[in-house]
Amino acid sequence: MKNFSDLTQREVLAIAIASEEEDNRIYTSFAEELADRYPATSKVFEGMAAEEDGHRRRLLEIYQARFGSNLPAIRREDVKGFYSRRPIWLVKNLPLDMIRHQAEAMEADSQRFYLQAAEASQDVGVRKLLGDLAMVEKSHGERANALAEAILTESAREAEGRTAHKLFVLQYVQPGLAGLMDGSVSTLAPLFAAAFATQNNWSTFLVGLAAAVGAGISMAIAEALSDDGSVTGRGAPVIRGLVCGAMTSAGGLGHTLPYLVPDSWPHAFWTATSIAGVVVFFELWAIAYIRARYMDTPFLKAVAQIVVGGAVVLAVGILIGGA
Repeated sequence: MKNFSDLTQREVLAIAIASEEEDNRIYTSFAEELADRYPATSKVFEGMAAEEDGHRRRLLEIYQARFGSNLPAIRREDVKGFYSRRPIWLVKNLPLDMIRHQAEAMEADSQRFYLQAAEASQDVGVRKLLGDLAMVEKSHGERANALAEAILTESAREAEGRTAHKLFVLQYVQPGLAGLMDGSVSTLAPLFAAAFATQNNWSTFLVGLAAAVGAGISMAIAEALSDDGSVTGRGAPVIRGLVCGAMTSAGGLGHTLPYLVPDSWPHAFWTATSIAGVVVFFELWAIAYIRARYMDTPFLKAVAQIVVGGAVVLAVGILIGGA
């Protein structure tokens, strides 16, 4: 790999041309990715891609005037310590905020490169062009805002806001709620069966811990493999799997942790069981609230479904453990 200070004028221009070509392709990919979900923002990225293509043509013209038509085979990755792009544009159903932050980072990286290249250039014309491009990249955020103001009308923003909320529910709330319900309800029976069968807090805690962690892993894998999001639009499967698995384990651990009460304490079993019962009550009401808040389920209906269902599972666990 070469140091930046060792690059020739020809190599600096070649890297700049290749960078503009790559940025053009990335913005075009963003525009294509957002076309169905956020059509107005997609047009903004189409405009930014066109600007990057204009930069490439200007650089190519000055390169051809000085060095001919053959570009050296050098890229950013060949320069020591140079910035690189994370290929997030290859991921489907990216959140809009992540795409915007990536675009801002790209413009900042390009600006720093052009400033550094302009300072190292000995050619007055090239130095002026690189300095101009640095200023263009600096103002690209303002240009993007201007494009957004022209394209993103109030109705378009409202539509994109509804789409963003829908994607948030599909990618985070729905898998998280499914995990919380499974972890909170499905672990009740084995936990309380172990509790009333052994009346030993430590043994009960180990059973609850195994049930919560095992369920979390199982739900994470099931959610991640259920679909890749390309058809349903539910977002990245890895993110959904992590959310679902984490919430499943959290739901199971909530009423397991009270059994860390030492068995040496007076009435240790009933103390831990009473605390666990209170935790279960709040878990089930929290699930009902989330369903009512995000899933458009009437609150009383959600309470009836979740609380009654949880109470039945709890009773089954107690009956089996006490048999």
